[in-house]
Amino acid sequence: MEEEQIFQVALTRVPTIGYVHAKVLLNHFGTAAAIFAASSRQLQAIEGIGENRARNIRQFSAFSDCKKIVEKSIDKGIRLIGYGSPDYPETLKDCYDPPSLLYSTGTGSLNLPKSVAIIGTRNHTDYGRQVTEKLVKGLATQNICIISGMAYGIDGLAHRIALESGTLTIGVLAHGLDHIYPAAHTGMAKDMVRQGGALVTEFPIGTKAERHHFPIRNRIVAGISKAVIIIETGIKGGSMITAGMANSYNIPVFAIPGRLTDKFSIGCNQMIRNNKAIPYTNVDEFLEEMQWQNQVPAPNKATQLNLLPELDPPSTLLVHLLGKHAVLPLDQLYILSGLEAGTAAKAVLDLELSGIIKLLPGRRYTLS
Repeated sequence: MEEEQIFQVALTRVPTIGYVHAKVLLNHFGTAAAIFAASSRQLQAIEGIGENRARNIRQFSAFSDCKKIVEKSIDKGIRLIGYGSPDYPETLKDCYDPPSLLYSTGTGSLNLPKSVAIIGTRNHTDYGRQVTEKLVKGLATQNICIISGMAYGIDGLAHRIALESGTLTIGVLAHGLDHIYPAAHTGMAKDMVRQGGALVTEFPIGTKAERHHFPIRNRIVAGISKAVIIIETGIKGGSMITAGMANSYNIPVFAIPGRLTDKFSIGCNQMIRNNKAIPYTNVDEFLEEMQWQNQVPAPNKATQLNLLPELDPPSTLLVHLLGKHAVLPLDQLYILSGLEAGTAAKAVLDLELSGIIKLLPGRRYTLS
């Protein structure tokens, strides 16, 4: 296992091998060790790798440095979670640009069935504070894990209220796990781990909190969550970046509506207006939107599909896609089906009129 971890670290350090390339390589070869054992010809045969990237993999030699990172991490009680590991977050794995390796402390699972990222401005208003408190306390009653980025403002507030409410909370860091930034949150971070949560990052120990790390960190915040809720944000900033990433990953985004005169509500109101976010009003409606309000296990999808009336091939294909993915945005449903736009649109309309599928906010569909 330690040998594979060394190769996993090495893969993150090969020049010109980015997140997308690493995912393609791992999906093809299965392990990082197999990637480095492959011939140049085998590597070049992979779409998008080419001669230059294949050469960089074959010529990589800094394995001793990678071994030190693994050993120091293990000594500090840090888990290395590689892409493809059972502990790797499934929702993040489905993203097009997932990190090939995560570092984590704490016993909290990164694969919880109900987890929500709560993020927002560092300079929240009293309104933002009140909404965050009520939201987190409401989610805590349903044992929903709270995820955020450990920053000042809404992030830290969400983590603290989760701790006070007794629910798990996961912090995603923009630096190595050998320190906490901001330092004022060090005690809170220890409490999060002590209470059964976790801290996670893609940056190895010794990595400082550089400015350009935070947008990179934000895609993990979005990617390990089942939904993202934006409390307050201006027209620019980390929250808007995270929301955009969540949209691209087909992860539901919710935003708190605010007054038109409040500068930290401008971003939320714009996302709602542009159908990039669903308006958040209260916990019950959020749970209903996420289909989390009923704790009774859902009927077996295979049984449901077998009970459907006889459908034409396009409609059958769309129903099976929704049976597999539960909820899909309309454009993603079209893409996955491979149908012509007119054919897909007619099938969606027929299924909706028949009551077999239903439209959710954000132009998303699910089986009825």
